[in-house]
Amino acid sequence: MSLETRVSISEAELLVKNAFLKNGVKEDIAASVSTALVAAEAEGQVGHGFSRVKDYIAQVKSKKINVDAKIKIEHPKPTSISVDADYGFAYPALDQAISEGAFVANEYGSAVVSVFNSHHCGALSVQVEKIANHGLIGLMMANTPKAIAPWGGKDPFFGTNPIAFAVPRIEKDPLVIDLSLSKVARGKIMHAKKESTTIPEGWALDSSGKPTTDPDQALKGSMLPIGEAKGSALALMVEILAATFSGGTQSNEASSFLNSEGGPPGVGQFLLLISPGKNSNSFLTRLEKLLNSIEEMERIRLPGDRRLDARNEILRSGLQVPEFL
Repeated sequence: MSLETRVSISEAELLVKNAFLKNGVKEDIAASVSTALVAAEAEGQVGHGFSRVKDYIAQVKSKKINVDAKIKIEHPKPTSISVDADYGFAYPALDQAISEGAFVANEYGSAVVSVFNSHHCGALSVQVEKIANHGLIGLMMANTPKAIAPWGGKDPFFGTNPIAFAVPRIEKDPLVIDLSLSKVARGKIMHAKKESTTIPEGWALDSSGKPTTDPDQALKGSMLPIGEAKGSALALMVEILAATFSGGTQSNEASSFLNSEGGPPGVGQFLLLISPGKNSNSFLTRLEKLLNSIEEMERIRLPGDRRLDARNEILRSGLQVPEFL
């Protein structure tokens, strides 16, 4: 298929799903993975979209991803849910985590969900938006393989450990906030290496702990966190909730998401689902007042607006798909 070929979101999902089916992934799992990857691609998060297909397939073949995973769900407490992804793809486990979490949150007011023995979970925005579409407030964190040194250090220890938040709105798409705790996405440095270009100073350190503009040295060193010491503290917070609390593998011990070497990464995800309660209409009205006040400011956009713009453009013009699909 030509690089210039554009297809609809549903057509792209079918192409990606078929790529996994051809490599021994079961129908329901392939559908879950393809939906998540295409959703990320459509909102402009290309590092979590089509670019992951070859990596995932290589890991399926090496058994770094368990295609026969048996997802197990337990309720240690009425509002606590523990999901064992059994070293398979993260997306089917998250589908069940959100479905179960939404039921519990609507019943009891909130749900705390932990996922462990998991894998790369892509764009967190895609997952928290699902929570908001249930009429709930959603918070999600995930730990990832080591990339950021604790502030003042030089050796990677924390992952880029993203955080995402979503809340429903009245007659509008949910407000979605999604951020990585590294100053820039690691994928931007990988892209610079492929293009043989430099990176701006302030993105990363080399292996000796010195600032570097060489992407190759940056990949051998560590990413810098957002907000300096504050970003490092946030990365620790995510590590505790997404991995230590859930039972997932710590970032400094997890294998890479990007190659087929080593065993399964076994990382974790943490989700909090909150019901606005009986006064949800009051909450949503107050929320609109808050967000409208921000939007009325000159030259101000709400977080996630560019994501919505990107998705709307894709709905109009279609997705450009790589030749290997």
